[in-house]
Amino acid sequence: MKKLISPNTIIIILTLMTTTTMFSQGSVKVDKAPHDIAYYRETRITKPLVKAIYGRPSNNGNKDVFGTEVPFNELWRTGANEATEIRFYDKVVFGDTVIEAGTYVLYTIPNKKEWEVIISSNTDVIGAFQYDAMFDIARMKVPVRKGENIETFAISFRKQERNKIVMTLGWGATRVHVPLGFSTDEDYASIHDAIAKKRIMN
Repeated sequence: MKKLISPNTIIIILTLMTTTTMFSQGSVKVDKAPHDIAYYRETRITKPLVKAIYGRPSNNGNKDVFGTEVPFNELWRTGANEATEIRFYDKVVFGDTVIEAGTYVLYTIPNKKEWEVIISSNTDVIGAFQYDAMFDIARMKVPVRKGENIETFAISFRKQERNKIVMTLGWGATRVHVPLGFSTDEDYASIHDAIAKKRIMN
């Protein structure tokens, strides 16, 4: 007596055949540079203060990535693939600007002695191709430091002092430390006053 194949079995077989065909035809593309997520939390049980989502290109042992693979004085996506995304879970002091909580794009302009770090409100864009300066909400220049060779680009966070953390961008022998300040509403009010006075004096 012949056994009949159940409808459910037929559906499973067709699904497997379709999936195999998709992969064999190259319909599913995988990025060469993997993506990573970096968080900073005060403790394991507290909500994060900041998160970065970015692609991690590799330099194949080249210590001098910047100025060669990544040109000096040109806008960089700060990673690979899509533009690097940074989310602040609370207001943050970035240079002389107080940025509201939210999701933004992180761009940089690398140079030999210093980098310009840019926060843009234009999200969900591909690399630096859709960059538009009209969406810039903050810029900061930070010095370049040197360290041991890192083959794959990385973003990390560490606590510096009370209410202050450092975002480190590292690749090859280059390190860039970007200070970020998280404070109370009262602190932000005094920071706003200090920034306003500085602009008037300048």
